[in-house]
Amino acid sequence: MKKHFILPICALTLLAGCDFLKKEPLTSITPNNFFTSADDAESSITAVYDALQGTGGYGQDLYVAGEMSTDNVTSINGDVNAIQNIAWTPNTSQVNNIFRQMYIGVNRANIVLKYVPNVTMDTTRRSQILGEARFIRGLCYFNLVRAYGGVPLRLLPTESSQPNETNMPRASADDVYNQVVSDLQRAAVQMPASNPNRAGRNAASALLARVQLTRRNWAAAQAAAQTVIARNVPLATPFKSLFPAENKSAESLFEIQYAGTADGGSILPDLMLPLPFATYSFSKFNIPSAELIAFADTVNDRRWAYNGNITSNGAFVGRDHVSYLDATKNRVSGANANDRGPFVFKWTSIGGNFNSTDNSYVLRMAEVYLAYAEAVNEQSGPTQDALDKLNRVRTRAGLSALTLGSPQAATKQSLRDEIDRQRRLELAFEGERWWDLVRYARHTSADASATHTITALDIISRRRAGGARDVNFLTFPIPQAEINTNPQIQQNPGY
Repeated sequence: MKKHFILPICALTLLAGCDFLKKEPLTSITPNNFFTSADDAESSITAVYDALQGTGGYGQDLYVAGEMSTDNVTSINGDVNAIQNIAWTPNTSQVNNIFRQMYIGVNRANIVLKYVPNVTMDTTRRSQILGEARFIRGLCYFNLVRAYGGVPLRLLPTESSQPNETNMPRASADDVYNQVVSDLQRAAVQMPASNPNRAGRNAASALLARVQLTRRNWAAAQAAAQTVIARNVPLATPFKSLFPAENKSAESLFEIQYAGTADGGSILPDLMLPLPFATYSFSKFNIPSAELIAFADTVNDRRWAYNGNITSNGAFVGRDHVSYLDATKNRVSGANANDRGPFVFKWTSIGGNFNSTDNSYVLRMAEVYLAYAEAVNEQSGPTQDALDKLNRVRTRAGLSALTLGSPQAATKQSLRDEIDRQRRLELAFEGERWWDLVRYARHTSADASATHTITALDIISRRRAGGARDVNFLTFPIPQAEINTNPQIQQNPGY
């Protein structure tokens, strides 16, 4: 869970205060007086995990960026207008926040990787900590490179404000991806197989499969997914039992942890749920779109089917459709338009003044099965092996198993369409839809025969004035703040 910690950042004085280490107050924090014990090493890796919870990370903006620009959701909230309309600029808040938050994670991981190797402690645990730091650095750089393209590749901590240390040119996207792959491969060796509340080997291999799909390295994606599949990780049943996350299922490979306290709670339920689940009423983020609800089978698909009425404090709120809450007829006393309609229902705990206990999934086993099926299909077309993995996800949802005689498996293209469909329905609202649409666009660009029903370029054409399929908007701009302070960095085309 989220904790306070002492950790040197930049000039080694950014964060201080620790409620679980019994130490005398330090007048200054330096590597010499901090990294002296196993407790210090544990505190430092806790801080690396903590970086993922920030508003610019999985605390908010990665879910906004991953969904609000897509066909999955809509909103009338002005805070997400630029993302929804694909009208982002170098000054858009989410564009700036994600960039900054991911580099906070990178820098904290770099500090661990530099100083923990010299800490006298149990050697096995020390190696595990280094693996966890590499995993999070790889995750942060992956989020950066797929959003912005090539970025400065910082592999040592920034410990001063000197320009020769803070200013770096952009590495190529390939170089960043190669570093991500290297970090994840090393992390998978160093991290434990089982690591409650933290990342383990399966998380590293699952993320590696996602990375290799993004790069269209099909054989490597299949191999990474198979590594996890071979460990017999189960899917949770029923699907509804996955939510809220809260470490309840072996299917969970990596979650962002929240304690629900004033400094350790999730704000997502408050941003997405109506009264009385939310603390107060306002126009919510990530409202499920009518198009998505029409796309889903809300009768037979257990991920979207009616599951019962929802009440809170005795008041009828709406109908639980598992992935979304239908509050169209919300009868809560005083309910206004903000509290009627569909709402995301994968974060279900009452927010408690923007401090929910709900965790957030980053990686889960269903995605691994879908990644495997996609990778096999792209190499060989429909095979029984690919269908076996896809069917694990379909049958858990209450859908019939496909065979090689099924229409969905008639050709590589028809199975590609089915896998795309299942990714959308299975992972809706979990922050991956935009990045799937971007990689679909790049897939077709690289191979004109590989078409997808909808790609990011189709969404860009719908949302952008003039209807142009502007490839520049497949990446975010580099934040203006970074351009202003780092003269060695260049802006992306079109911005």
